[in-house]
Amino acid sequence: MKSALNALERLREGNRRFVASVNDADTVINTRGRRQLVDGQEPFAVVLGCSDSRAPVEIVFDQGLGDLFVIRVAGNIVQPSQIGSVEFAAERFGTRLVVVLGHTRCGAVQATLEELQRPTEKQSRNLRSIVDRIRPSVEELIRADAGVDSAALARDAVRANVRVSVNGLRHGSEILEQLIQDDGLLIVGAEYSLETGVVDFFDGVPT
Repeated sequence: MKSALNALERLREGNRRFVASVNDADTVINTRGRRQLVDGQEPFAVVLGCSDSRAPVEIVFDQGLGDLFVIRVAGNIVQPSQIGSVEFAAERFGTRLVVVLGHTRCGAVQATLEELQRPTEKQSRNLRSIVDRIRPSVEELIRADAGVDSAALARDAVRANVRVSVNGLRHGSEILEQLIQDDGLLIVGAEYSLETGVVDFFDGVPT
């Protein structure tokens, strides 16, 4: 079992390689590595990320097969199935780092802002379920940031949404709360920049 801080540093190192376009030979997908994982896995981190095609988690962190337990959903929202998936990895594999990874220019966050500012009647109930999950994290921003330009509001909303998801994982499960208290589980929030490739860990990171 890797400690949360060691796992966090491994992600940071991988992201630095990604930004510099220098891949680790050990992360290259190959037949031998695939065969070694047939009978089990030991992911060193759980990442709840967005489904956006521009933010592929393993690539952003330069990790290979079996390294990360990845959950992806539009807007990196937290629902019971996502909480259950994190519980599964933390209990079954002893993974002690969980990262909620948002990203700049998130379409799901933007769709939520647009819906709150200009409500529509024809939005599908399935899309609305995503918007409704993001809504609480951005409603206060809209009220507080009256007059702020839309680009700044969108940037703030992405981070606010990450913080709400982090909080949802920290306090939405007795299992995860117990692991945080007794076994060193760390849940942090981060933002991936589409523009630079850099991941900024900004919420819940020990100083």
